[in-house]
Amino acid sequence: MEYNSRTPMKVSGLNVITAVAAGDYHTVALKSDGTLTAWGYNGYGQLGDGSVSQRITPVEVIGLRGVAAVAAGYGHSVALKKDGTVWTWGYNGIGQLGDGSTSQRTSPVQVIGLDGITAITAGDYHTVALKYDGTVWAWGDNDFGQLGDGSTIRRIAPSQVSGMTGITAIAAGDYHTVVLKNDGTVWAWGDNGIGQLLVGSKSQKTTPTQIPGLSGIIAVAAGYGHTVALKNDGTLWSWGDNGIGQLGDGTFINRTTPVQVVGLNNMIAVTVGDYHTVAMRSDGTLWSWGYNGFGQLGDGRTTNRPAPVQVPGVSGVTTFSAGNYHTVALKNDGTVWCWGYNGVGQLGNRAVWQDTEEQLNPAVLQCADLTASHFDNHMAA
Repeated sequence: MEYNSRTPMKVSGLNVITAVAAGDYHTVALKSDGTLTAWGYNGYGQLGDGSVSQRITPVEVIGLRGVAAVAAGYGHSVALKKDGTVWTWGYNGIGQLGDGSTSQRTSPVQVIGLDGITAITAGDYHTVALKYDGTVWAWGDNDFGQLGDGSTIRRIAPSQVSGMTGITAIAAGDYHTVVLKNDGTVWAWGDNGIGQLLVGSKSQKTTPTQIPGLSGIIAVAAGYGHTVALKNDGTLWSWGDNGIGQLGDGTFINRTTPVQVVGLNNMIAVTVGDYHTVAMRSDGTLWSWGYNGFGQLGDGRTTNRPAPVQVPGVSGVTTFSAGNYHTVALKNDGTVWCWGYNGVGQLGNRAVWQDTEEQLNPAVLQCADLTASHFDNHMAA
């Protein structure tokens, strides 16, 4: 195989970035002027430029101003505006855009019936929003009960999650949802086939269920089949699918009770991709574990890791985001660094694999000309 860019290349035309979201195969960045730019796979219109053409350099998301936060799922993107409204675009076959239809959108549309929103997150095919009053609203795919409304009926407009108040943070996995309450407890619902809800059985839950044995939690993150919680003592705890080492306990054994991530302390933030996990220590270093077939752990190898390894060359990190098979980090010097899968240009370095099989970039790539203050996708800090 031949990789057509093994050295860092600049992402042209970008200046001050304030947030970024890594979707499965695309990336969206928020600029300081409240507009958005995006690159990578665009087969569903998830780049929001009015087309379905793949982009290996940034293109402007059309028609949006005053954006405050951004999130990305498998084939759709989500933006929270400063006025508390939510806007979406991309794949909508299951109603994940929340505009009352199932029509694909190549430019942003407003989510109907929502205002006063303070946070957003996106799963593969569902979207979740946190309102200023601590209530949670969700829409899209609900086959596993991931909307938390007591049913498995797909929703093309937002519905309120049953019984949830006092929520301070939200995280959407591929097919399950996790929230943090203001008392430090964690609640979850949706797919539980690999124990990612930690409720003593592997049956799905259509309404919120408290995760037992956890307290003092300050952040949560969710992937395809595993969930991670950060405690106020700086330790990390995880449960669910561990077939590729994504729980970080040094084994490949699935867990239906929380296990501590080995060798880590003083952690302050965590983000989760589909099958890998990345966490930040208080000294600004990054640590990652789990699936590494595309180099998404950033350690220069493609070996799966059941225990944390340090990502070299990216000390001084202030925040970060994990997509499906790629990872993005912001350093305190304002530079943005990307690594992992780049088959459709989601690293933003103008390069893609020429071969379509087993495409990876095991070395960290700097996405130059990007400056940022924070990222927001499947991340808790």
